[in-house]
Amino acid sequence: MLKEFKDFIMTGNVIDFAVAVIMATALGLVINGFVADIIMPIVGHFAGGYDFSALAIELDAAVIGADGVTVEKPANSIRYGAWINTIINLIIVGFVMFLMIKAYNKTKAPEPEAAPAGPTAEDLLTEIRDALKK
Repeated sequence: MLKEFKDFIMTGNVIDFAVAVIMATALGLVINGFVADIIMPIVGHFAGGYDFSALAIELDAAVIGADGVTVEKPANSIRYGAWINTIINLIIVGFVMFLMIKAYNKTKAPEPEAAPAGPTAEDLLTEIRDALKK
């Protein structure tokens, strides 16, 4: 059983898949960092200076101290701003993946045209038979 597992792991498909997963994870981190650190501040600036991640609907009241300062933020809130960030992130990641696939497809060499179909072995044998009959 151990030998079968070793043979399975060492096949090209499993190794190729492992490399693809590692590369996709790294690429995902790069794209998410780009979106969070570069794109979202720009979007927030043009949206009137909003930080979308801070937008939320508070379900519980905040605990306010005697001096009027918030002592404890509400525990339950609907953070729709974080959801907006996630949607923008999804759109940007999808667009980047589209561009990458489009560029990859351009690098593929076109498939060579199929050679014209020649006579089959049966056709050749029939011609030889007919020639021998003559």
